[in-house]
Amino acid sequence: MGVSKIVKGLLLLVIYNLIVYYLGWNVYNFLSTVFHSHFSLIFAIVWLYIAYSIVISNFNEKFRLTKVVSAYWMVLVEYGLLLFPLADLALWLIPSLTVLWVGVAVIGIFALIIGIGSYMAYSPVIRRKEIAVKKNHPEGKDFRMVIASDFHLGILSNKKLLQKFANMSNETKPDVVLLVGDIVDDHPYWFKAYHMDEVMKKLTSTYGVYGVLGNHEYYGRQIPIFVEEMKKSSVTILQDETICIADAFYLTGREDKTNTNRKSLKELAEHVDQLYPWIVMDHTPSDLRTPTELGVDIHLSGHTHLGQMWPNQWITKKTFELDYGYLLKNTTHYLVSSGFGFWGPPIRTNSRSEMWIVDVKLTD
Repeated sequence: MGVSKIVKGLLLLVIYNLIVYYLGWNVYNFLSTVFHSHFSLIFAIVWLYIAYSIVISNFNEKFRLTKVVSAYWMVLVEYGLLLFPLADLALWLIPSLTVLWVGVAVIGIFALIIGIGSYMAYSPVIRRKEIAVKKNHPEGKDFRMVIASDFHLGILSNKKLLQKFANMSNETKPDVVLLVGDIVDDHPYWFKAYHMDEVMKKLTSTYGVYGVLGNHEYYGRQIPIFVEEMKKSSVTILQDETICIADAFYLTGREDKTNTNRKSLKELAEHVDQLYPWIVMDHTPSDLRTPTELGVDIHLSGHTHLGQMWPNQWITKKTFELDYGYLLKNTTHYLVSSGFGFWGPPIRTNSRSEMWIVDVKLTD
């Protein structure tokens, strides 16, 4: 490890600890006011556990409670850094205000954020799109796709949410179901422990269920186990593969860009018959130029969550040419989903959990 990386790491640690201290000071100040007591040592121990739960939870996949604590800690950091400075400023500018009532107001806002955010996360909606693809193969036929990404299946994005997806998907009678990466939350441990394969197997379609890897499958470092679990769940994971499905269309599943050794899209295009529709699944929408140049008809991604929590969408909009929704470039139709599940906290304040139904119509 280079000296510069060590310095950057230490700098980030210092900044993180300053954030932890600032947030903790505000919370302790409120609690000591409410209970008319000082319990600094006990608070410090509990607070440090909460603040570092995001690290502790990665020591072992079985640390269920710590994983849940770390998820909600993210909410506290995100909105604490927005609300606490405003609260401190209000107390300084308006002497008649008290720590008690300002604290109650902040708690009320947090309750509203968690309430609305939980509803947005756990109540997925269906988005619909019809796409016209100019293909003239004499045996070509229209077809319907169900598309979803970023389930992050685990403790909080759970079996019940997956059951909602299965019900919603099956009701639409799709020809193919496409799962565009980050299917599990890093490690497939909880997918197995909660027997989520029982639900995944219920997905019905004419041509089957296909998926690709996302960055979080790489973070979990259990890709062979994940692929095997998906196979048991009747989901075919395409790893830098192009296949022809039922003489109806070609489907390419790319490795996530986390894999720096993944094949180029040009290599994956070698056996594509351009008389048929060509669909590409690539979890991260980092390149919208190459698919257009190669004549991809439909390009599907996820990853961005549309920021998931406000105001993170400002970052995704700056990072990606298309961070959400639909875009037509020349003859290539791009679709980026905000995801069916969520990462970290089960909170969405800037997007909604969603499933896409795309009807593909072939035209001359």
